[in-house]
Amino acid sequence: VAGCGLLTLAYIYSHYMFASGTAHVTAMLGAFYAAGLALGAPPMLYALVLAASTSIMMSLTHYASGSSPVIYGSGYVTMTEWWKAGFIMSVIEIIIFATVGVMWWKVLGYW
Repeated sequence: VAGCGLLTLAYIYSHYMFASGTAHVTAMLGAFYAAGLALGAPPMLYALVLAASTSIMMSLTHYASGSSPVIYGSGYVTMTEWWKAGFIMSVIEIIIFATVGVMWWKVLGYW
């Protein structure tokens, strides 16, 4: 479980090095999913975790998703503010998905 948690955090925060969500998912999702399964993660649960992680990382930076540069370009937020808020929100979202989300997916019978 701890290994999959660290793997998921690496997947999320490695997005700082990608200029595109599509490029990040295409390059890394399959490899991280395979590594998680090799660590013993339940297949459906880990697929859901990586899917949720993909949405979490889309608010990290001012270039994280297609709409981010447009919003950033409006000039209401500095890059420092965006990155700080993105990191704080990612931590909050990870906590929510790791608790409420996992329990809800269990209730729904997804894993």
